[in-house]
Amino acid sequence: MRVSIITVCYNRKATIEKSIRSVLGQDYPNIEYIVIDGNSTDGTKEIIQSYSDRITTYISAPDNGMYDAINKGLRLATGDIVGLLHSDDEFYDLTVVTKIVAAFKNSPDTDGLYGNGIYVSNDTEERIVRNRIGGGYDVKKIKSGWLPLHPTVYLKKSVIDNYGFYNLDFKIASDTEFLLRYLYKHKINVTYLNEYVVKMRMGGLSTSYKRAFEVLYEDYRIYKYHQLSAVRTVFLKKLNAVVQYIKK
Repeated sequence: MRVSIITVCYNRKATIEKSIRSVLGQDYPNIEYIVIDGNSTDGTKEIIQSYSDRITTYISAPDNGMYDAINKGLRLATGDIVGLLHSDDEFYDLTVVTKIVAAFKNSPDTDGLYGNGIYVSNDTEERIVRNRIGGGYDVKKIKSGWLPLHPTVYLKKSVIDNYGFYNLDFKIASDTEFLLRYLYKHKINVTYLNEYVVKMRMGGLSTSYKRAFEVLYEDYRIYKYHQLSAVRTVFLKKLNAVVQYIKK
């Protein structure tokens, strides 16, 4: 199986190299690595170019935001399985992709899988701030605000070709709409991989509160778009997040 991994970035000089090395260091041999840069101006491009001989496809050009960039990567992907690694994140360890492929092979009828992840502080200590255990899958959980952690989700390319890319009408939380479309609307066959997949860095406090309110409103719009009880579901989703912080 070939695995396509997509990293999108814009002005991520401080973190992009760790993300790239995390992919290139995986022990699974058949990885197609696609990096989509939004025409960075802070030195990010130069870091990416230093690994150009080991990156399958690299594009640097202006885009219309993160989800537009991801869609560019999806159009280029040729792997049997497709997943994302954001430019602030790293794989949990160097065996993650091997475990993902093994899970697909063990469940040949599955359309996709998800796993666990951790959020760490954006400093040298990388303290665990939030622990995201995916848990067993049940579509009914979605009505209670549950969704798998987006960067732990890996899908068959054939399924993505059937059900479409990210909806650019949603600028901040299109990943929520994407997951709802696949899991709730189309009810794809999903497997839970009880392994840590990704380590995610928290953003700075100066922007987190503003972004939280923006995401809250867009989540409301997305749940309403999918004809779910929007206020209740968003409330339960945020409540689940608070519980994860407490249990970290």
